[in-house]
Amino acid sequence: MTTRVYVDFNELLAPDVILLSQSDTRVDRDGHTVKLVEGMELGVYSDDNEPDDIVADGVVWRNTDTGWSAHVKWVLKIDARGIRYEPKTA
Repeated sequence: MTTRVYVDFNELLAPDVILLSQSDTRVDRDGHTVKLVEGMELGVYSDDNEPDDIVADGVVWRNTDTGWSAHVKWVLKIDARGIRYEPKTA
């Protein structure tokens, strides 16, 4: 099972890059603290109050954007499967 952390899919920097975190840790959907490290594989999700979650998988990278998102330390480079729907887990 993929470790997933919550994101806001409205915070895409590009079609395949999403803002991830201002700090070095995130809490996953099971309540565990995840230490973010450049190059690590990670999944993200959003609960949009629909029967399925919106999900994506990818690799964590240091944010190099100097524009409106410069305050965010980490981003996720989404893999070729892209953003998709996945049935919610019980």
